[in-house]
Amino acid sequence: MFRFPVRVYYSDTDAGGIVYHARYLDFAEHARTEMFRTISEMVVGAQGSQRALMETTGLAFIISSATIDYKKPGFLDDILEIQTSVEDMKRFSMVFHQRVMRGEDVLAELRIKVAAMDMAAKRPAPIPEWLSCALQGGKDEPV
Repeated sequence: MFRFPVRVYYSDTDAGGIVYHARYLDFAEHARTEMFRTISEMVVGAQGSQRALMETTGLAFIISSATIDYKKPGFLDDILEIQTSVEDMKRFSMVFHQRVMRGEDVLAELRIKVAAMDMAAKRPAPIPEWLSCALQGGKDEPV
């Protein structure tokens, strides 16, 4: 499981100081981006980035569906943790399960389905086995 800390800023909240519902999608996106960055650093070295991983694999990951179940509100200045894991891995797509946590409290649960796309051909592409293993927390992968 990949863990990513987030502080709630004023720009993340509504007028009442409660996290605006759409910001959970942003928090989840940031966590997935940092997870891919971590994997990229292992693959291409210390200068790894999500873009470097895209260039190495020739793949982009396109969101095909997203669901959010809101459990409890988040508030201004909260320190949250976004927990990300792969719930389902297929040949051409995967589903990420992400939880937004405040301590032991689950604030929201997201399921994000992404499809792998060959950037040159603009067509679905298989996810490489090494990347599938890394995303699922393979033996040499800290994710």
